[in-house]
Amino acid sequence: MNPPRMERNPRTLPSVLAALLFSVLATATSASAQIHKVAKPENVVRAIGVYEWTGDMAKPAASRLIPVSLFINDKLEDAAVYNARPVPFALLTGNVYQLQKSGLTLGNVDLAFARHLVAPATATTTYDDGWFGYGKFVAPAPPKKSTLKPVTTMVSINGVDDEDRPHFSSRSATPGSGGSAIPKDGSASTPDTPTDDPDRPKLHRPGGSSDSDDAPDSTASTNNPVGDPDRPTLRRRSASDTANANAGEPTATSLGNTLNNDPNRPLLHRGKPEGEAAGDADIPKLSGLPGDEDLHQLAAVSDAADRPPHDFSRPWADEAEHQAILAKLQAAARAQLTAYETANAIKPATLPPPPPAKSTTTRTRRAATPPPLPPPPEALLDEQLTGYTLSYGGAATFVYHAHTDGLGPALRFVTLVAQVNMQGEPEIALKNVTDATHLDRTPRMRLVDAVDVEASNRASLLFELRAQNSRQFALYRVIGGQSTQTFITGSTQ
Repeated sequence: MNPPRMERNPRTLPSVLAALLFSVLATATSASAQIHKVAKPENVVRAIGVYEWTGDMAKPAASRLIPVSLFINDKLEDAAVYNARPVPFALLTGNVYQLQKSGLTLGNVDLAFARHLVAPATATTTYDDGWFGYGKFVAPAPPKKSTLKPVTTMVSINGVDDEDRPHFSSRSATPGSGGSAIPKDGSASTPDTPTDDPDRPKLHRPGGSSDSDDAPDSTASTNNPVGDPDRPTLRRRSASDTANANAGEPTATSLGNTLNNDPNRPLLHRGKPEGEAAGDADIPKLSGLPGDEDLHQLAAVSDAADRPPHDFSRPWADEAEHQAILAKLQAAARAQLTAYETANAIKPATLPPPPPAKSTTTRTRRAATPPPLPPPPEALLDEQLTGYTLSYGGAATFVYHAHTDGLGPALRFVTLVAQVNMQGEPEIALKNVTDATHLDRTPRMRLVDAVDVEASNRASLLFELRAQNSRQFALYRVIGGQSTQTFITGSTQ
């Protein structure tokens, strides 16, 4: 049996084609409605460094710039080695770095030269190893004062018939006659000078002609208009007179040309001549690693584009908030120190208890001995507490740093980074505890500042990781109570 045959309905195919065409047109219309112009992503080139100096910031005793990171092609590179041919791209002469404090500019450093230092084999420390930049500090220009002054007089617009309004009039007297214009009615007039006054002085033209009939002769009018033989006269010197007077004497022009053409003639300049860059003798270079009390650090930013400043600092609401956050982070720091001491079998540096007071009464001697008082908490020295708002609407971020007293294992360093949660309590996002004898195992973290690394209006925390004889610099992104190390430089060893 043959299978049933499918016959084509002449009305079905056109309807199907029409439906498909309508669907294609609808899809194209919907796609065209969703098309929008996508701006080209910005090509950000931004270098980050650490500017160190001793002494006064405006006139440092010694200074240097340490390259850290370079954000280029949408990724972070090591600024100390990127495109070093032979000088790294971030340390080229003429690069300008802005010295920032929490995102606000405090001044500029114009790089004059860079040096690659290699620590000798006999050096006890290798802090002076690697590339460093050197330049002069330039304070920001003060804002220009406005020259606009307030208007103190009112301007009359409709005062056409105002009597006090100044008027202009043409002179009615004949020019040269000494007369004045006709005064306005009611105003004071000045009498005209008589033209026939015999004592009135007269002006004479050179050559004998004058405006008066009684002009003197031409000789008197040329050399001495008033006829006084002792009165000096001014006249134009002729070429022959100049040649006779200057015979055998150098003229002013020839003397000036002689001095200007002297190759040994000294030249006076205000400051340095243009085009002459600062050298090694003009910029004192910082070497070694001064103590914490003498060394100053700031984040340095060099960007290919001018960008508006972004303040990442987080001011305190009041002193009560400051003390509350400080007390909570102090408690967290002591807890971290206790855990570190327990793990490393380190005895805390505690003060000896005071000796008991002697009593002379029998009744006191027979009294029960009171239980010993608990040792006082370990002192936290050189405390630093800094608050930041690392992004728009982000949680408050606090960085706490302190150290204990003592030497060797007793000298311990603690650094905490905390963010405030929804309940208003600081949550520890990053912690670092170490002691002076184990810095090579666990370097201590020293905060430099918060800095915008990618020109995204989001700041990262820039830390110095200092070991026993070397150091590195690292960037940390803190979001949602968690910290992530996004970049770290090579070691100076």
